[in-house]
Amino acid sequence: MGSGQLVAVFGAYGHTGRFVVAELVARGFVPVASGRDARALRELADERGLEARIASAGDPASLDRALAGVAAVVNCAGPFASTAGPVIEAALRAGIPYLDVAAELEANLDTFAHYRERARGLGAVVVPAMAFFGGLGDLLVTAAMGEWTAADEAHIAYALSSWHPTAGTRLSGAVSRERRGGHRLRYLGGQWERRADAAPTLEWAFPDPIGTRQVVGEFTMADVVTVPQHLSIPDVTAYMSVEAVRDIAAPHTPAPAAVDASGRSDQTFLVDVVVRSGGAERRVTASGQDIYAVTAPLVVEALDRVLTGRTKVVGVASAGEVFDAADFLRALVPHIAVDLLPGKRIS
Repeated sequence: MGSGQLVAVFGAYGHTGRFVVAELVARGFVPVASGRDARALRELADERGLEARIASAGDPASLDRALAGVAAVVNCAGPFASTAGPVIEAALRAGIPYLDVAAELEANLDTFAHYRERARGLGAVVVPAMAFFGGLGDLLVTAAMGEWTAADEAHIAYALSSWHPTAGTRLSGAVSRERRGGHRLRYLGGQWERRADAAPTLEWAFPDPIGTRQVVGEFTMADVVTVPQHLSIPDVTAYMSVEAVRDIAAPHTPAPAAVDASGRSDQTFLVDVVVRSGGAERRVTASGQDIYAVTAPLVVEALDRVLTGRTKVVGVASAGEVFDAADFLRALVPHIAVDLLPGKRIS
């Protein structure tokens, strides 16, 4: 448990940030709420009885003040193209671990490219994309690999019952699309491709009770960035249920609405991971409720492991690289059901 350690949460008043704050409190940490919106910060601080520290990504001195005396920082403030670099720099100056929940491909690629060697040289731990998109898929692929040292291909298929995006998701998506200049990204043959054609619509046979559904193929998410950083898999592809793609593409899809006391929406998800090597195939699935809410136990479990020394590497690292993937997934069982198919549940 957190034993009262102070943890800065940058963007604490955002939709995901609030879930992270609640999870930190539940795990015995003391969140220090931070961000640039003074009014939203004060409201959250008053509501939760927290210390608030105003800071912005464009003001390094304010970030230094925000991170003074804390054990680590969790960055929940998108667009991460603007916030990740400055907050990582502040964390390195403070000598503390950095974790974020970024789903932006370009921001994650930047973090690995710009900070890998420097963070390793400093003995620092930087864990990007420690969220539903990025961290969870990476852990599932790593667990599916088991003792394999290489594989031919990995497929990560998402069945979301709906996708009501937050304002932050919409803003981050717009920033990513602008950076890509209308192209989409695909990881094939160990290289990134920029493609101008439309992503294909395919069928994916999800486990029961979902069954076969239409998906948008090559729907590249953050795990397509994180997996190749540490696993020898030249082809990594993600897929998204067409219903979810329609939701997030529609300009008038509402934001998530809470249906329980914890603030979760009624959205359900199933992540189906298939890894192939030669003629062999391994499959792992994870299911649960609310992709934004479940990010909180993911990133806080990671934080706890970093602060208690349960890590395998230093530097910038993907979830499956820095943590024991199977053990980490077992720790998530109260929040996510994980199955090694056929029929073996992680417990």
